[in-house]
Amino acid sequence: MRRARIAVLVSGGGTNLQALLDAQQSGALRSGEIVLVVSNNPDAYALTRAAAAGVEARTLTRKDCGGQEGFEASLLALLEEKRIDLIILAGFMSILSRGFTDRYPERILNVHPALIPSFCGKGFYGLRVHEAALAYGVKVTGATVHFVNEVPDGGRIIFQKAVDVLPGDTPEILQKRVMEQAEWQLLPRAAELVSAEIIEKRKVLSDD
Repeated sequence: MRRARIAVLVSGGGTNLQALLDAQQSGALRSGEIVLVVSNNPDAYALTRAAAAGVEARTLTRKDCGGQEGFEASLLALLEEKRIDLIILAGFMSILSRGFTDRYPERILNVHPALIPSFCGKGFYGLRVHEAALAYGVKVTGATVHFVNEVPDGGRIIFQKAVDVLPGDTPEILQKRVMEQAEWQLLPRAAELVSAEIIEKRKVLSDD
């Protein structure tokens, strides 16, 4: 039975993409295979990471596609062309519409740098999440991997991991600790779990 075909959507440096690529290289991600990386930012370093790993990389922008609707239509066409089973958002700075997410029910994953339902939803991304956590004065934060639906950060939670907030933390320091202690661990685990489930469902259907 072939492995689940994975597309990773990125916008920036691609540290979570690298965690997935490393997991694939080590065998921790064995039920799925990253076959495509798509960026909505032509300058994203994540594209360089994909090329170094020998993974096909494409760039699609809303400007080039004539807006969000055209962007999503082009993205869907590309995903279908590559027979993608699972989509992973790894620092992808664009909210997808319900028309898109309904095409891949519980087959789109996202990692969020907080313990949902804290510091999540529209407007909470990147350093903003950690700035909000520090401003609120929480002693524990973390990361969440969840399925994606039409509600920003609203899909079913798969994994969470807590990370301590320490005296003297800045948003940048806290961001790095959450990445190292939670995001880079949880996202490959979730990718393997859901990829294995996709393979099992395919096997059941083929046996019927």
